[in-house]
Amino acid sequence: MSPVQPVLHEVAACCIIVRMGHRVAIAGASGYAGGELLRLVSAHPDLEVAAVTAHGKAGRLVGEIHPNLRSVAQLRFAETTASALAGADLVFLALPHGASAALAGLLDPTQKIVDLGSDHRLVDAAAHERYYGGEFHPPWTYGLPELPGRRAEIAAGTRVANTGCHAVAVILAAAPLIAAGLAAPHDVVVTSASGTSGAGRAAAPHLLGSEVMSDLSAYKVGAHRHVPEIKQAAGLISLTMTPVLAPMPRGILASVSLVPAADGDPYECLAAAYAGEPFVHVLPPGQQPHTGATAGSNGAQLQVVRDADSARIIVTSAIDNLGKGAAGQAVQNANLMLGLAETAGLCADGIAP
Repeated sequence: MSPVQPVLHEVAACCIIVRMGHRVAIAGASGYAGGELLRLVSAHPDLEVAAVTAHGKAGRLVGEIHPNLRSVAQLRFAETTASALAGADLVFLALPHGASAALAGLLDPTQKIVDLGSDHRLVDAAAHERYYGGEFHPPWTYGLPELPGRRAEIAAGTRVANTGCHAVAVILAAAPLIAAGLAAPHDVVVTSASGTSGAGRAAAPHLLGSEVMSDLSAYKVGAHRHVPEIKQAAGLISLTMTPVLAPMPRGILASVSLVPAADGDPYECLAAAYAGEPFVHVLPPGQQPHTGATAGSNGAQLQVVRDADSARIIVTSAIDNLGKGAAGQAVQNANLMLGLAETAGLCADGIAP
């Protein structure tokens, strides 16, 4: 052993001892979004992992399921119960649709919760019935800080509903233009391509590598579940959305087409709306968003042009569906709820190549 190694071990041990922060738990930590949450939380300067839970993977080590997470490889997944989450100051719920509300109802009311699922996003019970079905649950504070006035609500909240992945890409693109009156709230057309991790980790034949590689396919055409959420948050009246499964692990690229409603520069509108935002970047004219440029980050990239033929406004938007579309957004909300720096533990820069 090198004489330097004991010193390094001593420093590492010291860091572990002195690094104490808010205790957070992750329910559903064995999935893709849950694993990304665990990666972000384990490196967060102000958060401490109190518990990680799973369903079918309960009892197994984190390192078996997420071999990339070496710093927490020896943590063991517990069963997803209220008692397993009881010691946390804040709980992340990374569970399938319909599973969050029941568990949240069993947790201590003083515990803060960020729900990555859809149970508490919608305010309209009829829209919930149409797109989701099942029991309707009261809406929580909607967790997209970049919307006007939303930061203060999130910071004051104890229950926050995280955004959907396609939803955040489209809302960031459309909401400022609708609010400024530059674009009409009707006849909005979206094509949004998403990586396969957006479909979750459960085994499915249509997500096999042999099926996905060298292929593009539309899904949930005419009735995607994020439509009512997008309309609600962006102030839209009608929306046509075509989601596309793309042959990549992560990322979303959305093309949002809007009808002009008034004179004005849509580029200047978006640039002003996101001036000073740490994670949303309107690119210089002539540059287009790339999903790869947001990979591994909580960043979003936007560009806007007028179509040369129709004069419609076209906004292109790129995010990492596991970052700004899920886990990164959830940590951003948690930071606000816990009174921490909003950017703590998060990065706006993607990885490349």
